[in-house]
Amino acid sequence: MQKQYRLSKNRQFGYVYRRGKRASCRDLTLLFVKSGHKRVGFSVSKKVGTAVVRNRAKRRLRECVRPLLCDMRCGLYVFVARPTVAARSFEQLEAQVRSLLNKADALRGAPKP
Repeated sequence: MQKQYRLSKNRQFGYVYRRGKRASCRDLTLLFVKSGHKRVGFSVSKKVGTAVVRNRAKRRLRECVRPLLCDMRCGLYVFVARPTVAARSFEQLEAQVRSLLNKADALRGAPKP
C-alpha cells in the first residue's frame, strides 16, 4: 500500500478512536470516520504475539486492503486486530476485511447490510 494512503501519526489514530464508527467481526474491528482524504491504519497489540507475528499480521492486512482502496469511500480507517488474527488464513482475513467495509458502508457500489 502506498505511503500516501497510510495513517502515520498518533494524533490521527487518536482522532479515529474518538470519533470513529465501529464495525466488528471475529478477528478484526474497523473504525471509520468520513474525511476528505483516504487513509488506512492498522493496530496490532502485543497480545497478538511477538514482533515477527505482529508484523506479519500487519503485512497481510495491508495486502487485503490494497486491492479495495479504489472502491473505498474517502475517510480515515483503522483496523484493530484481535489476538486470534494470527491463526487465520489470508483468504479468511480478506473475507473479514470486505465484510467489515460493507458493514461500515465504506465501499462504493456495495449493497447495504
